Order: sequence, then C-alpha cells, then structure tokens
Amino acid sequence: MNLKAYTSLSLLFLINSVWTRTVRQVYDELDPEHWSHYTSECPRECFCPPNFPNALYCDNKGLKEIPAIPARIWYVYLQNNLIETVSEKPFANATHLRWINLNKNKITNNGIETGVLSKLKRLLYLFLEDNELEEVPAPLPVGLEQLRLARNKISKIPEGVFSNLENLTMLDLHQNSLLDSALQSDTFQGLSNLMQLNIAKNSLKKMPLSIPANTLQLFLDNNSIEVIPENYFSAIPKVTFLRLNYNKLSDDGIPSSGFNVSSILDLQLSHNQLTKIPPINAHLEHLHLDHNRIKSINGTQICPVSITIEEDHGSYGNIPRLRYLRLDGNEIQPPIPLDIMICFRLLQAVVI
Repeated sequence: MNLKAYTSLSLLFLINSVWTRTVRQVYDELDPEHWSHYTSECPRECFCPPNFPNALYCDNKGLKEIPAIPARIWYVYLQNNLIETVSEKPFANATHLRWINLNKNKITNNGIETGVLSKLKRLLYLFLEDNELEEVPAPLPVGLEQLRLARNKISKIPEGVFSNLENLTMLDLHQNSLLDSALQSDTFQGLSNLMQLNIAKNSLKKMPLSIPANTLQLFLDNNSIEVIPENYFSAIPKVTFLRLNYNKLSDDGIPSSGFNVSSILDLQLSHNQLTKIPPINAHLEHLHLDHNRIKSINGTQICPVSITIEEDHGSYGNIPRLRYLRLDGNEIQPPIPLDIMICFRLLQAVVI
C-alpha cells in the first residue's frame, strides 16, 4: 500500500517535467529545412522554438488577447500577460492542445466564453492561477488531469462542475475565498481518480465534506478548522499526506482515534493550539507539531504500541515507524525523555 502511494505521488510530482522533457527529445533532431515553415505559422507576438515545434511561448509579452494558435500546437504558454478574455476564435484550429498556462493574467468568469474550455477535447493541463475568477469555470474539458486555480477570488463551486472529470488527479484551489458553504456533500462527486486536493489558505472552519475516496494528499493549511469529526478519515482510506498547519485545532477538537489511521505517513499539525501529542498510528513516519502549546511529552502515553525496554531491540517488525518528530516552538525543555527513544526506535531526527 505504501509503495503504491509513493509511486503514484512520484508520478504526480514529476509529470510536468517528464512530459516536457520527453516531447523535447522527440524533436531534438528536427530537419532544419522545416524551420521556416514553423516560423511562418508562429504568431508574431510569440516564440516558436524550431526544436520544440509543438510549443508556443507567448509569456511575458504584455498581451491583452490570446493570439491565433496554430494547429500543430500542443503546449501554449500565456502566463504573465494582461489577458482578460478567453474566446473560441484563437483556438479554432488548436484541436490538439494538451497544456494551457494562463497564470497571472486578468481573466474573470465573464471573460471566459461559454463552452470554450469544454471544446478543447484533448486538454490535460489547465493553469489559471493568479487571475480574477470568482468561481470555478464551467464547463471543463472531460479529459483534464490537472486543474490549477490557486490565488483567485473563488467563493463558489458550481453544482456538478467536476462530475465528469474522472481523469483529474490534481485539483488546486488554495488561496481563494471558499467558505464551508461552498463545499457541499456532492461538490467533489465524479473525481474518482483524484490524488491531490489543495484547499489551503481559504476560510474554512470545518473539515470539507465528501473528499474523494482515492485522495492521497490533502492540504488544508491556513484555514480556521477547529474540529476533526469522528471517523472522518475512514471515508478517505488512502490518504497518505495530511497538512493541517495554521488552523485552530485544540485537544478537545481531536477525537481519541482521530489520527490513528494506518494510511497516514506524514502528518503536519504545526501552528495550532494543542497542549499534548494526539494519538497516532504505528505506521506514521513524519510528525510535525511545532509551534503549539505542548509543555511535556510522555513516551509511554503516546506510544501507539505496547513496547517495554526489555523487548528485543533487534526486531523491528511491529515497532512504530516514526522517523522524524518536530516539536520546536512549544514549551518542552530538553533532554528528550528516554521512553520516547524506547518507543520510537527508528527515530532519525527530533527537533525540540
């Protein structure tokens, strides 16, 4: 299970660079006699590298409109411009588009022509970060694998906007204006293959409802969450990386078995209001509890299994797997209690 999770996450983290590098390699040996053809098709505002003829670079050009995109283009880079509208006309011939980067423009929902995005049938990656969107744009291409909408003004997620996006693996909504009311029980319905969900830096006070069951990474940092509902993680049994830094979690807001979840390998609870270490699972490998209100730690109390000093130190089959523990920014004074080391025998680093 852990191997599968790490493999999937590695693919998710590396997919952008691997995809681009592979395509570049295909065209490294392009015949120079074709260069003039590619140059003549290239919009004058943009750059079309002859050794990468499927890419169109129009970034940092002060553009106010999207230029006509040639039919051969798979990747179009339009970030860091002054674009306000996304209309159908520039994409009329661009039927093979896989990747559009429109980050850091001035695009509003009203500026996106109805249906223009959903007509891009082969689009896999859509980047609309740092724009002026107030809701998730709809409808979206059904084949999307990544949707990045960070740092907009999104406060609304239209009903059913994700219902047909079964190929989506990453959804990034961090640093928007989402309230609890924007996340209904069916908001994420249809995202059956989602691996990473980022809702950090919003205005949530509660854990979001109905997170897709296959989610591996859940990022909820910088909200105002106070309570983890009982058995919350039973609905997302594959969650491996959980970030809840900079929230308002207290001891009373965490049920006794709240984080005792075997799938979680990396748990981040920094900058909350905890006065003690919550119960954890023996499979946990990284635990971040810095900048809370913890005054002392007791290895016997927090140890997820029953281990005594007389037990065989050479047998690691059933002992806790914790390797990294961060406790700085609390009120704990060194040295580290011996019972912590007895319990967590695989510890490689403790920050205190």
